[in-house]
Amino acid sequence: MTKKKILFLGESYRADAITWMNGLKEFGDFEIITWELKMPNNCIHNRILRVFEIELAYFKIKKVIKLHQPDMVIAERTTSYGFLAALSGVKPVAIAQQGRTDLWPENSISLPLKRLIQHYAFQKADLIHAWGPAMTISMRKANVDMNKVLVLPKGIDLAKFENKNNSDPEKICAIVTRSLLPEYRHEIILKSFAILKEKGIDFLLTIIGDGTQLQYLKELAKKLNIEEKVHFTGRIPNTELPKLLQQSNIYISMPITEGVSASLFEAMACNCYPVVTDIIGNQSWITHRENGQLIPVDDFKILAEELVWSFENSEHRNKAVLKNRKFVEENANYNTNMKIIADKYHQLINTNSPK
Repeated sequence: MTKKKILFLGESYRADAITWMNGLKEFGDFEIITWELKMPNNCIHNRILRVFEIELAYFKIKKVIKLHQPDMVIAERTTSYGFLAALSGVKPVAIAQQGRTDLWPENSISLPLKRLIQHYAFQKADLIHAWGPAMTISMRKANVDMNKVLVLPKGIDLAKFENKNNSDPEKICAIVTRSLLPEYRHEIILKSFAILKEKGIDFLLTIIGDGTQLQYLKELAKKLNIEEKVHFTGRIPNTELPKLLQQSNIYISMPITEGVSASLFEAMACNCYPVVTDIIGNQSWITHRENGQLIPVDDFKILAEELVWSFENSEHRNKAVLKNRKFVEENANYNTNMKIIADKYHQLINTNSPK
């Protein structure tokens, strides 16, 4: 029996995309063909060029389809790639919303156009992925047929992100694993640790990853006189991440918007206590002072206070991390969830196959 083929439309280099594709290969025995836009979506000039690229993309994708004859098309995001998937002529189509809403940035002049193409993609899709409950809110507002929506995270590999912690219990060993981009508000985290230093509280802050703000953040750490206690690792292989999480006792993430964070699940799996922003994407998983802390957006003073509270209440923290590990095992297990997703794809392909 020949393998079923899936055409993946999206940025194939992204960690989330790799997890998705690898899971489909492993648990669905699918062959994956990839296609992606070349123009980055990182400034106004490039966004304008990207619009022209999308116009030509239809013809390029049709060539790929003619060559490979995929049984199904899946797409990252419900706007650009989702729209192209809906136009492709391949059935079935699965599209995935990547954030709380894919209509971003919220002040963009192209928002009305994005809303139109998202609506078309929602209508034409056979399956819509919401990687978490927070994503369904905007879908309901857009009058999506919720019978087509699968609310399930891809999950994380619990064999890699083991249930253990080797952090120094005598000090705050905090870790940040988000990209060094403005929307993740690393400067808020650094300012909160400057307050901790003023109070004479010992800590080690590990900031993992790379991004446009790396140099700015290094200079800020120096200006705040905490550079000796802040370790910027730069980009690291994903295989090194579990060990660094297991050497930390507090995980911090301060984004201004959030869909579903695999980084949060990874930290919860490794017994790191989560201190995250009080936004819908985090409220789905974290209840304040129950299994983590929820911090108002951009409030470094409250962040400092809650970090101290979290560290001093070690008994509460120890109970919370055990509860979080159990939650991840039950709800965000990659082996379980990707098998469900792969089976669903086979079911859709069989339903759409000519009799």
